[in-house]
Amino acid sequence: MNKKFPFLAEFRESLSMALGAIAAHKLRSALTLLGVLVGVFSIIVVMTAMRVMQANIERQLSSLGSTTFMIRKWPNTTFGGVSDNDWQKYWRRKNITLNQARQLEDKITLPANIGVETAFWSGEISTRYKTSAPTVRLYGETPGSFPAHNWNIADGRALLEADVDSARSVCVLGYGLATNIFPNSSPVGEEVKIGGVNYSVIGTTEAKGGAMGGDQDNFIIVPITTGMNRYGGWAYRSLNILVAAPDRASYDAVLEEVRGALRVLRKVPPGKEDDFEISSNDSLIEQFKNFTRNVRIGVAIVSSIALLAAGIGIMNIMLVSVTERTREIGIRRAIGAKKRNIMVQFILEAIALCEVGGAFGVVFGILGGNILALVLKLPPVIPFDWVALGLAICSVVGIIFGTYPAWKAANLDPIESLRYE
Repeated sequence: MNKKFPFLAEFRESLSMALGAIAAHKLRSALTLLGVLVGVFSIIVVMTAMRVMQANIERQLSSLGSTTFMIRKWPNTTFGGVSDNDWQKYWRRKNITLNQARQLEDKITLPANIGVETAFWSGEISTRYKTSAPTVRLYGETPGSFPAHNWNIADGRALLEADVDSARSVCVLGYGLATNIFPNSSPVGEEVKIGGVNYSVIGTTEAKGGAMGGDQDNFIIVPITTGMNRYGGWAYRSLNILVAAPDRASYDAVLEEVRGALRVLRKVPPGKEDDFEISSNDSLIEQFKNFTRNVRIGVAIVSSIALLAAGIGIMNIMLVSVTERTREIGIRRAIGAKKRNIMVQFILEAIALCEVGGAFGVVFGILGGNILALVLKLPPVIPFDWVALGLAICSVVGIIFGTYPAWKAANLDPIESLRYE
């Protein structure tokens, strides 16, 4: 085997000698790889924490169905801030009204359904059993909002068009709120009090779980007309329109039909940009990824400085090692070792130092980054791409900063080396 593959045999021998040299100087090796550990740790811990945040935010942004998009006066969310000019542009836009949404629904033919929604406030909900914390979100909705938000009914029923048309005092509870204020019985048919006004509970939604340490099920839904009559908003509130396509294949056609119809309803001149925003899961997630991509690049650059410092330390230690082992190098050359054997041995030693430090940095970085997941009660994440990239960078650092000491060792004069004391 060794005769057929001499290079493999040489490699194994050089690697064994490199590892033996590292093991022979444990303290020095540990201090040397500490710099690499810190550099890799700083990259992996930040990337792991950001991946935890990203996965969670993507789940939150995916609250809309995969074939649903939202139309708003204001951008749904912005990563990186909004300039004063953009803010003024959004402010000058006309509000989206319930009448416009109804006209749009009559005008278009392709969507599977259309919903209209707005958020009123966060406050407390009281029943004859108990009062909730003042963090319950109150939404005004139409029946079309339920499929758009993937709100499935667990008990009772959803809103009906008759509830909206008649502005009835009815409500649907999120699962978390329902189990909180009605811990021992079904809430359907019970009464809840919102701002001193009684509402009849007609249904509850299925559980969606927590997000970012919060609760996606801590909300209450009333007919949008009921909410706007009681909490104001007909004159100044801009509503959101949710549009669901029948399937993914027709998504683009539905979006273009809705955009064209709404431009006509809002009297947007040809050639002018839309005076409304259209957002979907894909657009929001892509916007977030673009924002975090720049952050990741910045963190990687800063962390690379630590690896650069570690590489300089490795070069220094390898030069010391060459000096200490001058006689050993002379003996190896005298018994037939070639220059390439010496170079490979010392380069492998530098790479091994970097990889051991990198491996510890990866482990500690993943554990440190997932502390955030533990605190926020989120699933742990392992950024395999950054783990592979971190270890690859360690190898590059070892090769770059180990090459000169290896070259110096390989080019020592064998006779002078044997005389070295």
